[in-house]
Amino acid sequence: MYFAALLARTEDGWEASDLELDDVESLSDLIELARSAAVDDDTVVALIEQEDAWFGVVRVDGEEDPRYFVSNASAADRSSYGSMLTKELLGGVDEDDELDELDLDGTEDGEDEPVAAYADEDDDSDDRTGSGSEPVPAGPLGDPRLLDDLGVGHKELMSLDGDALAEIADALGATEVLEAVR
Repeated sequence: MYFAALLARTEDGWEASDLELDDVESLSDLIELARSAAVDDDTVVALIEQEDAWFGVVRVDGEEDPRYFVSNASAADRSSYGSMLTKELLGGVDEDDELDELDLDGTEDGEDEPVAAYADEDDDSDDRTGSGSEPVPAGPLGDPRLLDDLGVGHKELMSLDGDALAEIADALGATEVLEAVR
């Protein structure tokens, strides 16, 4: 089971809206929905979680390139919506690729050993660029600093589990608006 919401920053705080994943067939669809929720091209944060298996954050700031973070890449990669994010982060997806079959309940078979693997903007190595046959790393993947300026530090983001979206919303000051759409 998935939960997804958009948090759009406004002059008065945050506005939340339920993110209809049925309308999302590609990563570009998700980005388009986030941009359409923006107030005056301000920040929009898309939050996606599949039960307690993984969560993802997509940050869109106006027309800048989106930024992504996934809490557990190997778990996310086994679900339709999570695989959109992991493929983007590993460089193996065209933004216009559509999901062939949506597995809305997700398949979380097997347990992987946790490994902290994330793309650091200062890291020039190609260790995590995935060639299709390489396994997706267990653990965090993406830009852990995408919420630093909003009150969720990268160390905190990487250590979240359980009800991570509630903790993110709390740090952003958006708990009430997120709970209203939950």
